[in-house]
Amino acid sequence: MQTFLGLVSVLIVFVWLGGKQVFPLQPICDLRVLDHFVREARDSVVIMRGSRGGCGAMKSYFVPLTSVDFAFWEHIDVQELAVEVQTGLSLLVQALSTAMKAVSNSRLANALDNNISNIHSLSQILHSLDLQHARSTVLPDDSAPASTQTQEVSSLPELLQVQSSFLRGKVRLLLSAAPACQRQNS
Repeated sequence: MQTFLGLVSVLIVFVWLGGKQVFPLQPICDLRVLDHFVREARDSVVIMRGSRGGCGAMKSYFVPLTSVDFAFWEHIDVQELAVEVQTGLSLLVQALSTAMKAVSNSRLANALDNNISNIHSLSQILHSLDLQHARSTVLPDDSAPASTQTQEVSSLPELLQVQSSFLRGKVRLLLSAAPACQRQNS
């Protein structure tokens, strides 16, 4: 009897949906993954604040700009957006790697290493979105000259803030605008 009622319930749901096709959200389009990475970036700030030393010497880092001109972003090709985001992710990896080398606190170093791993995962997610023309512009090292798409920060707290803002801003916008995710939401 319970099996019959369960089957009837499932059929009622299908009728209620009106024949719309329902697909599960693809993991690459699931913004909860990005939210998890943002939380871990924020956790790094908490760990850093709890470290009474061992945060390394102050150093300058070139990082991506986090501000978004929405009028510009709405009218630019998603592949160009992907290039900007991939380049920004590369800059963040370079800056975090440099910072990690200067950190003596093992807990903070592990948090930074985790952030680097998360950024690599995001790069793979973006690659999975089939934005094949998107290739990051990898700078040779963090002493490369700043361009209009970069800014210079001079401390680890600033670097971690930029990372969090970049993930919440430009990466989220790109994931929302990706054609594979658009088909998922329609």
